[in-house]
Amino acid sequence: MGKIAYDDTSFLFDEDGFFRDPGRWDEGLARQIAALDGVGELGECQWEIIRQLREAYGRTGAPPALSHVCQVSGLAPNCMTVYFPTAREAWRIAGLPNPGEEGKAYL
Repeated sequence: MGKIAYDDTSFLFDEDGFFRDPGRWDEGLARQIAALDGVGELGECQWEIIRQLREAYGRTGAPPALSHVCQVSGLAPNCMTVYFPTAREAWRIAGLPNPGEEGKAYL
């Protein structure tokens, strides 16, 4: 994936397109990733999913059960497929790092 320039800063992504430094993520960068990936402007439900993904990852360091993220967000169990092209895309927009081979299969 390479780099995305945002706010006079370059952000690095790994060969699978995942963010290398989740601590540098912010909502402006999420908007930039969503726009570049063709997702468009993010709605409130999408933001809630992104926040829950980041919170869950922050607690465990691993991809959470996606249905749990939807439940905590107050959305239907299949919310990932409703609000994002793929769960992997939601993970990417949330600025989270490469979850590894098992995690990528899960996403």
